[in-house]
Amino acid sequence: MTAIAFKQVDVFTKVPFLGNPVAVVLDGSGLDTEAMQRIANWTNLSETTFVLPPTEAGADYRVRIFTPGSELPFAGHPTIGTAHALLEAGLVQAHGGRLVQQCDAGLIRLQVDRDDAGGRSIAFDLPDPVVTALSDAQVDELRAIVGTDLAGEARPRLVDVGPRWIVAQLPGAAAVLSARPDLERMKIQDRQARATGVVLFGAHEPGQPARVEVRAFAPSCGVSEDPVCGSGNGCMAVFVRDSGQTARFGTDFVASQGQVVGRAGLLRIGIGPDRIRVGGSAVTCIEGALTSTLGAP
Repeated sequence: MTAIAFKQVDVFTKVPFLGNPVAVVLDGSGLDTEAMQRIANWTNLSETTFVLPPTEAGADYRVRIFTPGSELPFAGHPTIGTAHALLEAGLVQAHGGRLVQQCDAGLIRLQVDRDDAGGRSIAFDLPDPVVTALSDAQVDELRAIVGTDLAGEARPRLVDVGPRWIVAQLPGAAAVLSARPDLERMKIQDRQARATGVVLFGAHEPGQPARVEVRAFAPSCGVSEDPVCGSGNGCMAVFVRDSGQTARFGTDFVASQGQVVGRAGLLRIGIGPDRIRVGGSAVTCIEGALTSTLGAP
């Protein structure tokens, strides 16, 4: 019988059960890939992470990230949730407010700050994106899948940061919240495009707490709707920059996500000429140990 420290962390919220949970296994060094995948399938969360000793110079720790059905090279809310869990457990220390995470997408730099209420805020720098415009046929299919008009400001595009999100802008936040996409049809499109899923976003009316509303769907990865998606929001920010809309949205704004699925995630988005930063709060909801035998069944 082996016991391994475990936390379940709610990300992009200060209020438990209103963000996006990630399972964090604090020492995955005794687990092989098959065991990690089996545990991730069992937690049935959008992602489960396994912390390992770093193998690259400059990294504070290494992490492997699994959905219930596959491994990801990088993901946003697991990055923040894992850093939160390790800092809370005293297993890593931020030096000058900085941490470096090693994952399959490379070295990810994180900024750790205290907010006005004394809580912890963690932000990551998005991996360098590769942006590809969708073809006319792909845009037409996406419009049919989403079931609503797309905004005319910018053409949908595929943004690759490890996760590969098809990003589409809708006329406004209300259109995002009311969208009911055809997930089975989306699954086919995603597989053809080798995409993780689809991110929809639209602007809120002035005076709202958030500048944009975001939703992310990844049915081909076993996640019908991701409650609050860090990499998806990062790709939304890449879309804003790439489509020349920073004057409209700004370079530092808040995105909200999760309302349709009963969550209230808030993300701080920072857009620079050569850097996208995504940040937010996190809170631990479950703490304990995995105690079942982790060998072959």
